[in-house]
Amino acid sequence: MSDDPRRYHPHRAATADRPLQGMTVLVVEDSRFASEAIRLLCQRSGARIRRADTLAAAHRHLAVYRPNIVIADIGLPDGTGAELLAELAAAAPRLDVLIGMSGDPALEATALAAGADGFLAKPVESLALFQQAILAHLPAGEGPRGPRALPNETVRPDRLALEDDLVHAAEIIGDDRRPLAYVAQFLGAVARSAHDTALEAAARRLAEAGPASAERARIAGLVNDRLAGLRAG
Repeated sequence: MSDDPRRYHPHRAATADRPLQGMTVLVVEDSRFASEAIRLLCQRSGARIRRADTLAAAHRHLAVYRPNIVIADIGLPDGTGAELLAELAAAAPRLDVLIGMSGDPALEATALAAGADGFLAKPVESLALFQQAILAHLPAGEGPRGPRALPNETVRPDRLALEDDLVHAAEIIGDDRRPLAYVAQFLGAVARSAHDTALEAAARRLAEAGPASAERARIAGLVNDRLAGLRAG
């Protein structure tokens, strides 16, 4: 990872309504729907964003630039975000803020044990909660100065991002080479972000099913129904 701050830390002019102005966020997240929510939150906060959807892609990003903030999903297709958080927490110089993220709130302890400064539970929609999760851990002197009103705003990603995730879910559900635990985790996180309680419950059942279970085919049908509904309307 390059540690030349001149390349990545331009003049910052954080303001009360753009408290992350001038900062760069790397979000490591395999869900396009969740990534789009973070993009909207960063945009409203004044931050730039880059996205990696795997650990390998994150390492490629980090080899050429130094973000201020990393937000890493715990469940990724090629490993766990906890691995990346632990690696970055031990690096010198350390990045300003490391945040773990998951659709499973129980994984907060895993993220913090790996060295994360904080944790975001999906769905991440509240601008105030997003900003506070980062601002609370910025080094002294960074971020806006003086009191500021917390924004009363939420974001809702474009439905095309949800459609992309459901297409991907349908593909991996039907792929026996994909570990069942990852398939269930991805589908459950997408369902939670979309506030689809029935699909989230189905993802939990999938996590408990054996690899040869017919549950895969049944849940694939549910996902295809959701896709048909999105495309119809």
